[in-house]
Amino acid sequence: MKRLLIIVLSILILSPSFGSLFVYASFKINQKEIARNICVQRKSVFNTCNGRCELQKSIKKYADNERKMNDSLKEKVELVYVQNSSEVNFTVIPVFESKENSSILFEKKPIKASNLTFHPPLGLV
Repeated sequence: MKRLLIIVLSILILSPSFGSLFVYASFKINQKEIARNICVQRKSVFNTCNGRCELQKSIKKYADNERKMNDSLKEKVELVYVQNSSEVNFTVIPVFESKENSSILFEKKPIKASNLTFHPPLGLV
């Protein structure tokens, strides 16, 4: 179940980057019909276009839409940067020091150090 969710989400995330690929694939699927009905040069005898003019128009249209979306996103991002300053009041908390020595760790001297934790890296010689 997790793998399926990961695959679906990754396809959704990557689909905008494959937009022109989808345009090209749909063109290739319908190329004969486009060349027969939509192409500007469809009536010429020696038609070398085969509908590629429509493919260029579609890709240009997709790129323009993508550019417009990016520009609108940039405008929205620029609007997000609004600084909201608020007044913060700090109160002073008095510090009380204890008179008794509660540190047991430093009353005695250390007996020995452990060699297991402190050692040079192996294999560098």
